[in-house]
Amino acid sequence: MAISYNRLWKLLIDRNMGKGQLRKVAELSPNTLTKMRKDQLVSMESLCRICDTLHVSLEEIVEYTPESKEG
Repeated sequence: MAISYNRLWKLLIDRNMGKGQLRKVAELSPNTLTKMRKDQLVSMESLCRICDTLHVSLEEIVEYTPESKEG
């Protein structure tokens, strides 16, 4: 499973918002942002806070690519 938050980072650039500013406004822990920078899984609660803060849908901040099942 591959998770990418590149859509979120691009959105923040478009809105002239830094990652630290997002963390404060969305009330995220520093650990959550660190995990996101490493494209690791974070809680759905954290993702929902980001969506609510930025007024976007989940698809606009996260990209999921399933692992290929070659048999």
